[in-house]
Parts: sequence; structure tokens; C-alpha cells
Amino acid sequence: MMKPASAPMSAAEFSTRHSPLIHPRAARQTGLAKPFVIAGVALLAVAAAWWAWSSRGGADGAAGSPGDPARAASAPASGARGAGGGGGGGGRFGGANRKQPVSVAAVRKQDVRVTVSAIGNITAANTAVVRAKVSGELKAIYFKEGQAVKAGAVLAEIDPRSYQIALAQAQGALTRDQAQLANAKIDLNRYRDLIAKDAAPKQQLDTQQALVAQLEGTVMSDQAQVDNAKLQLSYTRVVAPISGMVGLKQVDIGNNVQPGDVNGLLSIAQTRPVNVVFSVPDVQLPLILRQLKADKGLPVEAWDRDQKTKLADGKLASTDNAIDSATGTIKLKAQFANAKDELFPNQFVNVRLQVDNIEDTLAVPSAAVLRGAQGTYVYVVNADSTVTVRRVRAGANDGDWVSVQGELKAGNQVVTDGADRLREGAQVEVVVPQAAAGKGEGGGRGRGGGAGNADGAAAPAGAASGSASAPEHGGRRRAASSTSEDATPKGPSAPSVPTTTSAPAATAGAEDPPWMSRLPPEVAAKVRAMSPDERAAFIQKRREERAKAAGNNN
Repeated sequence: MMKPASAPMSAAEFSTRHSPLIHPRAARQTGLAKPFVIAGVALLAVAAAWWAWSSRGGADGAAGSPGDPARAASAPASGARGAGGGGGGGGRFGGANRKQPVSVAAVRKQDVRVTVSAIGNITAANTAVVRAKVSGELKAIYFKEGQAVKAGAVLAEIDPRSYQIALAQAQGALTRDQAQLANAKIDLNRYRDLIAKDAAPKQQLDTQQALVAQLEGTVMSDQAQVDNAKLQLSYTRVVAPISGMVGLKQVDIGNNVQPGDVNGLLSIAQTRPVNVVFSVPDVQLPLILRQLKADKGLPVEAWDRDQKTKLADGKLASTDNAIDSATGTIKLKAQFANAKDELFPNQFVNVRLQVDNIEDTLAVPSAAVLRGAQGTYVYVVNADSTVTVRRVRAGANDGDWVSVQGELKAGNQVVTDGADRLREGAQVEVVVPQAAAGKGEGGGRGRGGGAGNADGAAAPAGAASGSASAPEHGGRRRAASSTSEDATPKGPSAPSVPTTTSAPAATAGAEDPPWMSRLPPEVAAKVRAMSPDERAAFIQKRREERAKAAGNNN
């Protein structure tokens, strides 16, 4: 019996009618949807796997990419920030046990010089332009350009023949007049005898005496002419008026020279000693005058333009008699022996004038002093490899060191590099260059006792731990050896690579840090060939690039 058309359909009948096994059209539609369902399930599985990988830090979570040592080196900073700076566990790059690699130096007591820096101009002690004193043709030159000569040395010669002739003429006139004088003296004696016998008038005697006096004057004039001719003849030999360095010649052989030539024949500059003129602020004048009156020689140093090479040492000689009201400075003059001719006239140098000396004061490297809202401060590395902020008051700078006052003691380890990501209480890892590690070993530090830093001081106990471990790819860990000495390449041809006191680079028999194995072969070869400074610059550059990329993403 059939059901009415208006009767409701049961669930069994609905499922039977619409089942893909019975209804052909439904079966075709279900078959087309199956691939999309499978693809969705696969995408969900991949997303879940990626979330699980990123939640545990990933493969070398801080590395970011297998060829980025800078990212791997910067990962401990994030972990340290999470542990010591209140960032919480995990953090952006994974575990909170990450450590920030830093370089340290020991606080020490030393004398710090108080210096004033200025730009100085070198001037010769004496300068002479040698000119011809007589006219004539230049016949010979006896000097070499740039040669050092002594006073009185013959430099050139002018044609002397005309002056030799003039000398002969003067000598002839002198001889003639001398003969006339002798004859007049004989006649004078005769007149005296005649006057005594009343055989001649007195007037004749007086006239003869006047003639003798006249001839004596003529002879004296002739003698002066002879002397002048000899002097003019001597001027044909040009001699050095002072000792010094000869400049470039201004006239060539064969040219006629005149006493009025503007450029002269050459110039001579006295460079031993040499003077340096420079200006300092007038506020320094009382201290400088006090030192000069006490007859204390103020040391002055001359440095090159880059202020990396010291050229010479000298002493302050004198001060100017007035302060320049336009600039508020006063000119000073220092004298340098210049025994090796390092300084040249008109050369510009950087001058460091020592006006005082602070004895036995605490000093730290200039790179360790940081400035912020709270003022100047340094990061001190504790024995547990954490850092503490110590406020200090910076004083005088002496080269790469600066005097400080604050809660510091001699021997404290302060961070000199890698402080850009540090916070109070952050965990750090002391990086010791190979040369410094060798110095610490040679200084009598035993195995396992901690490597020395760049100043020969022992690294903190926490940083020198020989049993620390570091994460590896896939979350595995590799135990470090008890010392970092065996990890240092031996021999003169070994590459200079930085070693750490607790990083996997100290593993026995290993020459490279762990992130080196994840670099492409050609990049790893370039990094191995870098010096410690070049490698640090390379890592710092990659850090900056990573920080910039992270800022753009945020």
C-alpha cells in the first residue's frame, strides 16, 4: 500500500534517498569534495607542527637562518632580558637561559693625566731666504734640495772675475798712494833739518806736514777700497746663514742673479729645534701660568691627524702676551727637539698639553662608560655572570682610559662591548680574544681557573665555568670541556678566532663556535679568516640589520 504524497518522510527514507551510494548526482558531488578536505587537513597538520616548533624555540631559535652568526650571537641577549629584565620565560627567541656575549676589562688604579687638546701649527725656529748679495751669473750650485746644511756651508757660486779685477784696481791705487806717502815723509824729515839750521822757511815745513797727512788719508781710503773689493769678491760664494733644511732652488745655473730678487736663490728652515704654536681656552691660563712660574715643564705631545700615532714629545716654552678677545683663547708655543725630523714647518698636528696629573685614581676604558637618563654608568659583571648597573662620575680622559668616581673597586670587571642589550641582572657570557686567553694562560692561571681578559684579569667565576652547556640544532645540547685552552688553534698560521669561557667554542678539539657549522662553506671560510676585530664588526653589523628588520616587521 502506497503512502499519501503529503505524508512526512522518515529519517531512514531521507538518508536512503540522499545517500551517495544510491543517488548518482550526490555521489559525483561528494567525490569532487574529497581532495579539498584532504588538503585542509594537511594544512592544519603543518600549522600545528610549525606552532609546536616555534613554541620550543625552533632549531637554534635565535639563529633565524643557518647562515647568520650575528643572530645566533645576539640570541642570549633576549634570554638575558627575559631572566634579568623581567621579560618572562621563553621570550621572542626561546629559553630564558640565553646569555649575552660581552667583552670586559678590569677596573684599575693608575695616574690619569689632565690634558687639553688643540690643533697646532708647526713653525721653524728660524727661517732665512738666501739671496745673492752681488750681481752676476750663477756658475755652480753645491747643495741638494731637502738637504740639511750647517751655517757657513757654501751653497752656490757667482762668476767672480769682475770682482777680482776690481780688487786688483783697488790694490794698485793703494800701492801708488803708499809710495807717495813714503816720499812725502822723507821730504818732511829734510825740511825739519833745514829749519833747525835756519836754512828753510817755516812755511815750507808746514806745507810738507799737510801733504803727508793728506797722503795718509788717501792711503786709508785706498785700503778701504781694497777691503770692499775683497768683500764683494767673497759674496760671489753664497754661504748658508743658519743651520737647517734647504728648500727647493729658485734659480738655475746660468741665470743672472740680483740682490733684489724676491724669491732669492733658496730658503733654509731651522727645524732642530722646531716650534708648535697652538691656542687653548683662556680658562686654562691660570693653571698654566702657575705651572710655568713653578718652573715645571708642561709636557706637550704632537699627534697625527687621526690621533693614532704620536709624532714627538716636547715642552711648553712660552705664552702670548694677550688673549684673543674674538675667540677667548690664548696662543702658546711649545718647543720640540725634532731629532728625527718628524715635524715640518707649516704642518698641522693635534696637540695634547698636560696641565695636571691625577695620581692613583680609579680608571676604566672609555668604552665602558655609558650615558643615559640616570647619568653616566657602567655595567659590572658579578661572580654569577650577571650584570649590575653602577652609577659613576666620569673625570679626565687619558687616551682610551677615563678616571671615574663611584661604587667601583679595583679589579671589578666592567663591560666594554655588547652592552647595548643588557639590563639590570641580565646573564652574560664573557668573550675572551685568543691573544688575551693565551696571555692569561702564560700568566700562571691554571686549567679550569678561568681565562684572562684583555687586561690580564681573571674572568668572573660564572663566566669561566668549564661545565656549562649550550643549545644545539633541534634542541640537543653539547657539553663544553673544562677549559678553553684546547679549543684555541695552535701554531703561527692558526686563524685568530675568539673563544669564550663557557660557550661551545671551548669544546675540546673544536676550533669554531657552534654557529660556524651552520654557515655555508664559503661564508664560514671568510669568517675564519677574519681577525677578532673584523669578526666583532661583522657580528655587530648583522645585529643592527636584524634589529632593523625586526623594527620594520613590528
